[in-house]
Amino acid sequence: MTIYGMSDKAILQELGERLKRMRLAKNISQRRLGDLAGVDRTTISGIENGNPFDVLTLIKLLRSLDALEAFDAFLPDPGISPLQLAKMEGKERKRASRKDYLSLKGSER
Repeated sequence: MTIYGMSDKAILQELGERLKRMRLAKNISQRRLGDLAGVDRTTISGIENGNPFDVLTLIKLLRSLDALEAFDAFLPDPGISPLQLAKMEGKERKRASRKDYLSLKGSER
């Protein structure tokens, strides 16, 4: 099954499992990781069990696990294509057009 076929809850559970495997591979206890990241041990336990958490907590955990490079894999910088760059003539795009990607795709929000 692809990530697109997974529910939000299933993705959270998978993310928690991956963080847990990363933590265990580095032989760090939940309590120690919590101390390093500045979060409670129960927060880490909850994340590893698939509970929702915020992006700031993810950044703290990745930094504490010395794994911030995972952020680049998670959300790579799309950059600007040379064609777009030539069209913009140095003007950085500030907003999306009225027809956004999700509405064109027919996605529900």
